[in-house]
Amino acid sequence: MVTSARTETPDVELLRSPWETALSNLLSTPEQFLLLASPFITSPVARWIGDHIAKSCDNQHTRIICLTNLRVESILNGSLELEGIAELGRAFKNFNTIHLPALHAKVFIADYKLAIITSGNLTHGGLKGNYEYGVVLRRPELVREVRLDFEGYARLGAPLTVEEITDFASELAELRTEFQANKRRAVKAASAAFRGELHKAEERILRFRATKSNHAIFSETIEYLLSKGPMKTADLHPLIQQMHPDLCDDSVDRMIEGVNFGKKWKHLVRSAQQALKREGRIAYDGSQWCLLQ
Repeated sequence: MVTSARTETPDVELLRSPWETALSNLLSTPEQFLLLASPFITSPVARWIGDHIAKSCDNQHTRIICLTNLRVESILNGSLELEGIAELGRAFKNFNTIHLPALHAKVFIADYKLAIITSGNLTHGGLKGNYEYGVVLRRPELVREVRLDFEGYARLGAPLTVEEITDFASELAELRTEFQANKRRAVKAASAAFRGELHKAEERILRFRATKSNHAIFSETIEYLLSKGPMKTADLHPLIQQMHPDLCDDSVDRMIEGVNFGKKWKHLVRSAQQALKREGRIAYDGSQWCLLQ
């Protein structure tokens, strides 16, 4: 009698396009936690995700985090459709949307069981049409590490309510129609009125960040980065600027009585470093900063 060898599911598996089946499997997995990190999310894919979650998750207890990057241009060109995110927020009790500037990763996590890391966004092209690539992780210690990293990223972002998302989408609706009608010309040869509305939209995104002070954001970011290991200030500051480009504007200097004291954001970061040091949360050995807690 010939017996067939049992095929075990690998801990790490390569992911090739199309990968919607792999995402579907992940969406049917979570019991307590689901994370969706993607800069681009379109409404049809958001509804498809909602249908899968509704079939498999406990709507009352599963915590869902949607981590994205609210760039005005992404919203205007249709690669980020806020209406779809708002629908998910209305459908699921523990759905949390977080805006994280500079987010580029596409990562999806179910509990500590399964993670997908891929180049594909939550769009039709990202799931089916484009040549994407990634990995599926099933090894619990690897999934845990990825999850802890992205929960850390989420704490550095700005949470948005369903009402804020809906209002912002409504505000941009007319502007989006004009942009899509004229595409790039709408930006290059924009009327003063268009530029003014664009500026208002960008300011609105900045106001979403106002739920935390800059000091709090920089403090949390310093602790997050130092949790990975000791760092010199010269290495720490560029990473903070990359993670918070909206708060780290090199064109803004700190001026006191006509004297230039350098970039304002760097002064704020240094102030956060010193405050954390006084509180006994970080330390400086003359060369590097390290986390104490």
